[in-house]
Amino acid sequence: MASKTASKDIITLRGSAAIVSEFFGYAANSILYNRGLYPEESFARVKKYGLPMLLTQDEGVKTFISNLTAQLSEWLEAGKLQRVVLVIMSKANNEVLERWNFRIETDGEVVEQGVSREKSDKEIMREIQAIMRQIASSITYLPCLDEPRVFDVLAYTDKDLAVPFTWIESDPKLIANPQMVKLHSFDTKIHKVDTLVSYKNDDCDDEG
Repeated sequence: MASKTASKDIITLRGSAAIVSEFFGYAANSILYNRGLYPEESFARVKKYGLPMLLTQDEGVKTFISNLTAQLSEWLEAGKLQRVVLVIMSKANNEVLERWNFRIETDGEVVEQGVSREKSDKEIMREIQAIMRQIASSITYLPCLDEPRVFDVLAYTDKDLAVPFTWIESDPKLIANPQMVKLHSFDTKIHKVDTLVSYKNDDCDDEG
């Protein structure tokens, strides 16, 4: 019995928070690259999740994502994070063009009682891999964005949470009558992440 248990991968709350926050960092980089927010040459290729991934080399964006993942990890460990949304907007008028929505369900028992769960690292990696592949192929179904764009990240947390001064209250930056595509989800057995992209319903090839 003991040897059987020992061969399983134990997932702790802190370990799960680290997996999920790291995922957001790589997913954000992938979205920024694949949606063309920054020049292709400003990204460096690395290997992660068994896939070639691209990471921004822009110091400002690197710092932003690094600070973001550190804060998300803290909120995930506290069981206080419900949703993270990466929003792509027009630079000219701040019109919202896309919302990459990551909904998080947290196992309350783990947060309250400090218990751990079991799931193999390989299985989690396979699930994350599937999402990253979908982000990479998003250009095949999302409208082409040829205007200058900016991005922002919204975090939906429990109401009783003290928010750091680096975060400000924001409107939800919704899109009227959006098209939506549901992506894969992944589950560490402590945090489950559902992914959905919604976008402005414009036809790229529309003449006139």
